[in-house]
Amino acid sequence: MTPDEIEALFTRESGEFLFARWGRPIAPIVFGVEEETLAIVKGAFEAVVALAGHKLTETDPELGANCMVFFFRDWRELPQVPDLDRLVPDLGPLVERLIAAEANQYRVFRFEEDGAIRAAFVFLKMDKDMSRLPAETLALSQVVQTILLWSDTAFRDASPLAVAAGATILRPDIAELIRVAYDPVLPAAANDPAHALRLFARQEQVP
Repeated sequence: MTPDEIEALFTRESGEFLFARWGRPIAPIVFGVEEETLAIVKGAFEAVVALAGHKLTETDPELGANCMVFFFRDWRELPQVPDLDRLVPDLGPLVERLIAAEANQYRVFRFEEDGAIRAAFVFLKMDKDMSRLPAETLALSQVVQTILLWSDTAFRDASPLAVAAGATILRPDIAELIRVAYDPVLPAAANDPAHALRLFARQEQVP
């Protein structure tokens, strides 16, 4: 990837550059799926977190679960989830906006004082389009989009996944970027577009 391509992946539609990675081990929990799909989602977390050189944990000592993934059929189910409105402020108005936009997915992030990702909430409305996707593809796509704070437009025109030899895989350029983004020498968060140059420089050193 060129520096400009990297910068674009973290430049929001508003024009603001914003990069962040997880600062603490990720403790995921998944709601609304059967055991078989649960194992697939957890496998996706294990694979992507290993790629990043980061860590998974069973329980976050402060938050319990710090990465919650919800599968559901109707956005109006969310306000019925106990205490979810405490975790996601203004949940009611958010649900109405998502219904109006006919959205089928949404991610909410919370941040540490230094800007690193502290928690994430992933909402997946299983409409016809989402239901047609293989569970492995859906799980990998969502975990990839949660491992970093990508731009809201990052994957609007191109998926982070690719098909090779009939199997769905993470695009090599995206995999490489995730690896270098977790370089411990780099800050966990940045709002200066020059950070893209630092990512680019380390990307060239990856075999």
